[in-house]
Amino acid sequence: MNIYESAEDYLEQILMLLEQKGHARSVDIAAGLGVSKPSVSVAMKRLRENGYIVMGDDNYISLTDRGYAIAKRIYDRHKMLTKYFVQLGVDPEIAREDACKVEHDLSEESYQAILGQIRE
Repeated sequence: MNIYESAEDYLEQILMLLEQKGHARSVDIAAGLGVSKPSVSVAMKRLRENGYIVMGDDNYISLTDRGYAIAKRIYDRHKMLTKYFVQLGVDPEIAREDACKVEHDLSEESYQAILGQIRE
């Protein structure tokens, strides 16, 4: 499942919007990621062509099973890493930012070790 980090960010943002609002639109993705609407349009075209998303007639964006699997993996990592950093005493906002930097590149072995350290 090789995919560029930026595509992972778009898929993660779509999943977050679906969970928060029940729908995802290009304008919401642009706002959430702090990118331009034309950038989102290009990214959505590529994600659609590669089978990660579908666009409805109403311009709402949905994840395919492939897209959902990637988005969920990254979003779960983001949430768990944020929680871990906060438990270490990091300010929650900084923890979220750092989790975003680490979530894509952290090995599965290191991620599993961190999961073993997180307190419920």
